[in-house]
Amino acid sequence: MSDAHAFHPTILREYDIRGIVGETLSEADAHALGRAYATVIARAGAGRRICVGYDGRLSSPAFETALVDGLVAGGMEVLRIGRGPTPMLYYAVFRLDTDGGVMVTGSHNPPDQNGFKMMIGKRSLFGERIAEIGRIAARGDYVAGRGSVRDRLVLDDYLDRLLADAPRADAPGSRALTVAWDAGNGAAGEAMARLAARLPGTHRLLYAEIDGRFPNHHADPTVAANLDDLIATVRGEGCDLGIALDGDGDRIGVVDERGRILWGDQLLAILAADVLERHPGATIVADVKASQVLFDEIARHGGKPLMWRTGHSLIKTKMAETCAPLAGEMSGHIFFADGYYGFDDALYAAVRLLALLSRREESLGDLRDRLPAVVNTPELRFACDDVRKFAIVETIRAGLEADGAEVNAVDGVRVTTPDGWWLLRASNTQAVLVARCEAFDEAGLARLKADLAGRLQAAGVAPPDF
Repeated sequence: MSDAHAFHPTILREYDIRGIVGETLSEADAHALGRAYATVIARAGAGRRICVGYDGRLSSPAFETALVDGLVAGGMEVLRIGRGPTPMLYYAVFRLDTDGGVMVTGSHNPPDQNGFKMMIGKRSLFGERIAEIGRIAARGDYVAGRGSVRDRLVLDDYLDRLLADAPRADAPGSRALTVAWDAGNGAAGEAMARLAARLPGTHRLLYAEIDGRFPNHHADPTVAANLDDLIATVRGEGCDLGIALDGDGDRIGVVDERGRILWGDQLLAILAADVLERHPGATIVADVKASQVLFDEIARHGGKPLMWRTGHSLIKTKMAETCAPLAGEMSGHIFFADGYYGFDDALYAAVRLLALLSRREESLGDLRDRLPAVVNTPELRFACDDVRKFAIVETIRAGLEADGAEVNAVDGVRVTTPDGWWLLRASNTQAVLVARCEAFDEAGLARLKADLAGRLQAAGVAPPDF
């Protein structure tokens, strides 16, 4: 068919669509995506009102225009919410009660990349439905219709909603905080600046100007080097904490008053203790990469810890299934359903953290230091052929079970020993294996690394550089 369109095979991912602008991703792809997405929505009987937003990348306005044209050709009623963070798109879908949404965003990827995150109804569109979009486009098997377009900017409404759960200067016993913020020139910069201007306390802003070239540092708060400027500001200005946002504002990074990084599982442990005061016995979901300290802390505070597969779409889905009020990932995705909508939103997580700290005499560092001390590796990612990666994990799993090891296979293999645990899983989005080890002391960590390395070598894989 003349309308048939072949996407580059590398861009259709498990959770979203991402590619290199001008090489693997083009405006023609955006238009075909709009038509194929509209077809999925129409054939599912899911409705026709769709929100569309875009981030601050240089290519995003043109991609948004092509996407909207494709959606209109598929009969969709498109509400254009404008430029902003991905959570603002999620908010718009809930607030305007639309039938889905598409965000043009490259997330935290380098400046030469871009992509799309999608919703069907109030849920993420991922996995098989993304594969179906590819098949529909390849066949040119689109529905046709006469859609419409109108602007429906929601930034003001979104900020008002964030502020509804923010600390109040006039609240009894509330203390004012000094906060450093770093948007990394990402799509959440304008929202961050306007939010901070309306919060009590003192606020120092870094790189709030949206700039798709990301001239100051990469907008990924899971990489310690990207937090250097924030840490220096916290220490130099005597701030109570620092907050960093990723490129599209759905992941958060946090540093305490001493400039120490709180990783996603440490932050979630602190937030979970607060949420469980209002929801005793509730389930809290975290991904398989998270520290055992987190799961133990959830249980200690009376909650039900649930370890689940890595991936923001997978975590959101499991959270909805279990009616969990809170969930999170090591990567800094934090999901609040306690008083919010259940999607990952770094600005909302920041507001909730500030509200928590404003009510307490303890500093963030004090709360961090209460967590049991362990030693661990960072997330280790090392190249492995896409064809082999899952088979390698399965081979190692079978060997572990044959040896009588204690294995959790919810996502790869997470092996528990008297020393602690180690994890090996295949990435769903890249040709890599992912590993992590955690122990009670350095000697135990060395034994865990040796065990993991031996298993990898036996499977014909060179172990990562620990």
